[in-house]
Amino acid sequence: MTHDAIRTLGQLRASGYKPRSVKEELRDNLIQKLRNKEDVFPGIFGYDETVIPELQRAILAGHHINLLGLRGQAKTRIARLLINLLDEHVPVVEGSELNDDPLQPLSVFARNLIAEKDDDTPVAWWPRADRYTEKLATPDVTVADLIGDADPIKAATLKLPYSDERVIHFGLIPRAHRGIFVINELPDLQARIQVSLFNILQEGDIQIRGFKVRLPLDIQFVFTANPEDYTNRGSIVTPLKDRIDAQIITHYPKSIEIGKRITKQEARIKEVQKGMVTTNEIIHDLVEQVAVEARASEFVDAKSGVSARLTISAYEQVVAGAERRALINGEKNTYVRVADFISAVPAITGKVELVYEGEQEGAGIVAEKLMGKAIRTLFLNYFPDPDKSKKLKNRPSPYKAIQEWFGNGNTLDILHDAHVNDYRTALDKVPGLRDIVKELHPKEDADTTYFLMEFLLHGLAEHSLISRNRLTAGAQFKDLLSSMFTMPTFGEDDDEDEEEQKPRKRR
Repeated sequence: MTHDAIRTLGQLRASGYKPRSVKEELRDNLIQKLRNKEDVFPGIFGYDETVIPELQRAILAGHHINLLGLRGQAKTRIARLLINLLDEHVPVVEGSELNDDPLQPLSVFARNLIAEKDDDTPVAWWPRADRYTEKLATPDVTVADLIGDADPIKAATLKLPYSDERVIHFGLIPRAHRGIFVINELPDLQARIQVSLFNILQEGDIQIRGFKVRLPLDIQFVFTANPEDYTNRGSIVTPLKDRIDAQIITHYPKSIEIGKRITKQEARIKEVQKGMVTTNEIIHDLVEQVAVEARASEFVDAKSGVSARLTISAYEQVVAGAERRALINGEKNTYVRVADFISAVPAITGKVELVYEGEQEGAGIVAEKLMGKAIRTLFLNYFPDPDKSKKLKNRPSPYKAIQEWFGNGNTLDILHDAHVNDYRTALDKVPGLRDIVKELHPKEDADTTYFLMEFLLHGLAEHSLISRNRLTAGAQFKDLLSSMFTMPTFGEDDDEDEEEQKPRKRR
């Protein structure tokens, strides 16, 4: 008999149904998935040898779980994926607030209804998607929100004394009975509210004011916490931490390849953008390298972390920048440029917490420096190291022709919104630029060749062989020496320099 055909308690008993706790349910379904070699947590990358095995052990042990890690480490996503380990449907007493198991009724309503109707008690089926409850810990959360409180309106409406259990208005946790309950950012929960969780975690019951009510709730608790919160905003009180069985520490991607998989999966790139903008792996690497540089930067607060949302937002802006250029120029499609990467500064400035030195530099300048470091790091994967080339006595530097061209007073402007023909014409002006790219990357198509030519200029600027100055609408490349007497270099504040050049009034 299928669950659709079971509508009464008598039919449920006849089907051979046996109650299981939510922890047993999670455990049994996990065992089945592991035996069938199924992916238990789809879409989670980089945790195969660390977080996921620890999580699976905690579920097999029947433990409540605390996911501890910096922002943007997929803690909430992991918690939400746990519903895939629940049964598709479970029976409940129809109309019960606490989703009572018909064979193990918990609430007064369910017990009274079963006592009255017995086998004719109506049974409903609760889908697993509804068995997940999530609450963000905020300063305004109260015990009444989580646990419950006496409801004077209910007491007056039903004409019941306050001593009657039926006047209780249950909070989120009792209503999550037989499901998964998640509290995000647990340290932000006030200490006195955390205390209210003690009995639920240890004894499985609740305490509401003066009621002598014991509800052995069946709940899988999952908490998330950020180590930064322990000092900045709050902490997990020791007795509560003691009652959480497993604390699992999350981490950032340990390689650029893993980071790229996450970004490609999470980035919200529309189909029209995919058809209009062609990207390459270098641009993906650059976006991921920015996060790597930020996590090691002296200007960024390491305790706060650098969320994976930085790379996701940055990549979305790179694609949007290329799309905007195509729309402006009336092009049906366009190839991504390094200029699109450079213009994604707004996606970075709001995603990093700066230390004092970083605040002094300014968020925009720090973002540009991080981008510059990303270019410098990845440049060596595609072109010879300029620093080593300088030391070769018997061989001239492969970049000599480029340096000499700029040294003769020539400049090159690469504008963000330049038409593809103007873009290519500008790059072709620099002698030796195409030759180096074609020699090292002969199999690349024309679009990728021009991308690498632009990338080569940015890399030489980062290695101080030429100068790169910031323009309002792009970047200008010129000789390094001459730039010292003209415009500020890329990453400096034009407005500040203009202010400094104004004559100062004598006091």
